[in-house]
Amino acid sequence: MALRGAEKHNIRADQPHWSFCYTILYKFLRNPLIFQQFDTNIRDAICIFYLVLRAIDTIEDDTSIPTEVKVPLLKDFYRHLYDPDWHFSCGTRNLDKIVMDEFHHVSTAFMELEKGHQETIEDISKRMGAGMAKFICKEIVTIEDYDEYCHYSAGLVEIGLSKFFNASQKQDPIREELCGSTFIFYQELKYKENSIKAVQCLNEMVTDALKHAGDCLKHLSTLNDDHAALQFLGVLAVKGIGTLVLCYNNIEVFKAKVRLRRGLAARLYEQTKTMSDIYNVFFEFASIMKSKVDMHDPNAMKTLSRLNEIQEICRKSGLLSERKFYIIRSEQGYNFSLELLA
Repeated sequence: MALRGAEKHNIRADQPHWSFCYTILYKFLRNPLIFQQFDTNIRDAICIFYLVLRAIDTIEDDTSIPTEVKVPLLKDFYRHLYDPDWHFSCGTRNLDKIVMDEFHHVSTAFMELEKGHQETIEDISKRMGAGMAKFICKEIVTIEDYDEYCHYSAGLVEIGLSKFFNASQKQDPIREELCGSTFIFYQELKYKENSIKAVQCLNEMVTDALKHAGDCLKHLSTLNDDHAALQFLGVLAVKGIGTLVLCYNNIEVFKAKVRLRRGLAARLYEQTKTMSDIYNVFFEFASIMKSKVDMHDPNAMKTLSRLNEIQEICRKSGLLSERKFYIIRSEQGYNFSLELLA
């Protein structure tokens, strides 16, 4: 009932473009309620930001688009934001196809945003499109390549959101080297199956992701009293480290989609409201991951070192309290789920 109420609150029947944008947004999101914390200006900006970046991602993911068409399309995408007649039919999923076919609604809504929000969306779209175009023509070979790609596909998202929050004077001036960390940390990992070596590769990638945890926590701690922004980004961060815990040393990643259970995700949303909550979740999830480290793994010591660093940051915050998680293993010992204890 609360979710339906939230949807009705934003869907403006007398404005077809906004009605389209919020209707399609709520079909994409698992938990639209989180948007209700923001005032209308920021809520509208985030809605259009999400749909614009979703469109860029749809173009990148559609393998049927020839490279000679895709690359300039990604580089020039930001220009189409000001063209209410532009659309481009592509996409492999129904909702994505609808966004691309009806993109004129998104453009119309975009042009009604505050000028500062328009400039932020244009800037991030330009940078993301150029970055994705770069990696259409270049393979990801090194960790540095991977980090750079994650910056374009995920880090820029948080930079854009932070600019929205900063414009509302609810956040200190942004530091881009920090504020891209939450979404990079949350970035979904994709792997190919290859038995023991695949799991070792998976563990190395999870370990690499952990290096962003410190900056993630530092950035979240700068949100001060902006509870809406803190919860919005904090929930993504705790879901990110929870997902890393599930993925680490887990062969099931190559066999099925591994994600936090809906019940746990909902409880994390409800109980992640302050920096104390966030520090506690990070500390406990780090403890769980430490229990999963196989000392025969080539990166075991690096993994433990980074987990210890996370826990030390949490301890030094002085905000730790008693809140525990426990881990449930399947009979095979590979599949994991997490539960929250009060």
